[in-house]
Amino acid sequence: MKPLNSILISGREVLPIIEGGKGVAVSTGESSGAFAAAGAVGTYSCVNADTYDENGEVIPQVYEGKTRRERFEELITYAVRGGVMQAQIAHEISGGNGGIHLNALWEAGGTERILESVLTKAKGLVHGITCGAGMPYKAAEIATRHKVFYHPIVSSMRAFRALWKRAYSKAPEYLGSVVYEDPWRAGGHNGLSNVEDPQTPEDPYPRVAELRKFMNEVGLETVPILMAGGVWYLRDWADWIDNPELGPIGFQFGTRPLLTKESPISDEWKRRLLDLKEGDVFLNRFSPTGFYSSAVNNAFIQELRQRSERQIAYAREPQDDLSVEKSIGARGRPVFVSPESAELMDKWIEAGFTEAMRTPDGTLIFVAPEKAEEIKTDQRNCMGCLSQCKFSNWADNEKGNTGYPADPRSFCIQKTLQSIGHGGNPDAELMFAGHNAFEFANDPFYADGFIPTVAQLVERIKTGD
Repeated sequence: MKPLNSILISGREVLPIIEGGKGVAVSTGESSGAFAAAGAVGTYSCVNADTYDENGEVIPQVYEGKTRRERFEELITYAVRGGVMQAQIAHEISGGNGGIHLNALWEAGGTERILESVLTKAKGLVHGITCGAGMPYKAAEIATRHKVFYHPIVSSMRAFRALWKRAYSKAPEYLGSVVYEDPWRAGGHNGLSNVEDPQTPEDPYPRVAELRKFMNEVGLETVPILMAGGVWYLRDWADWIDNPELGPIGFQFGTRPLLTKESPISDEWKRRLLDLKEGDVFLNRFSPTGFYSSAVNNAFIQELRQRSERQIAYAREPQDDLSVEKSIGARGRPVFVSPESAELMDKWIEAGFTEAMRTPDGTLIFVAPEKAEEIKTDQRNCMGCLSQCKFSNWADNEKGNTGYPADPRSFCIQKTLQSIGHGGNPDAELMFAGHNAFEFANDPFYADGFIPTVAQLVERIKTGD
């Protein structure tokens, strides 16, 4: 294993080891501060981050607003308070070592406002912002205004080129790195484009080399690329280190930090990680963001899959291929379906899936009455956690909606991530993970259920293991 030389990230000399930011309540100031204390880069999530009372207990995020817009304003208030508190915790634990980044999802609701407020109130505590899940054009402008570095997350050279030409070329001095996130192997939301096959992973090396070639062409030879997604043992990436074709390179770990003493996830979730097998992480498109995402194929994901499988096309008037009249809903409204679909409807209804719910695509799905009520309740309780949500049809615009019907094939992402992040059953909630999560069961470091501290994990990573 080659020695790991420090690199310059966010204006600081650090180990080329970066903690990946992980959504609601999972990357905290405690874990990111510990990474920084070890001389690496810690990343806490600024997406609805937790705050704590005087006893160190999490303060629940309860929404009192009667309208979505009112609840949206509450969400922003919670996010700012939590983002500042987690920065303070990370700074204190780091002891001034390493680097502290905050992670923001560009397509989360109110991201620009949240970033502006957190960076103002946590001035000097945060060295950089990482931003993905969309095209964060304004990240450069915001970072430059607050004199912190920005680290866009992209999955192709084409995406970064678009960001560079439209916005980043105007503020290159605060470009801290470019995070290449493998869209086939990373956990959470993935940046697969419409021209890429989700079932056919590509080798990341030529894609990163292409990214570096463009960066060199526009004078970014010294700006590091951070490889994210699919990184477990650094010995497997030895030919990337000190490689002149790739230039300065760092490695981002998103899944491995879940299993540390400082990780805030429940013991039940940690035990579940140790039991995963290869193939247990499922690339899907159920997220209300519309993006692909990678999550453990548990009961939560399986219910979503089954919900979409109980789906048929329908029309309000008879058509050539939709000629069989059926009744749906409490009022028995007529719809017209194909003969094959009529038979399926009868089977589903007999099995208890009696409620038909319309989708924006001119189809019906069939669910049990309790699931239909849960879906409707979650849609009514929307608090605008996304800039636009296909599940509830909320959008952060003047109208407050996307202009499309709500989609019952998706789910409330805020609800399930808050639940699993605060002790909810990991089999019954959305459980994001990278596709290499099965390595927990194979890696001798975790033998007999061993859970390391962040400092122990960083030392292990440095050895190549």
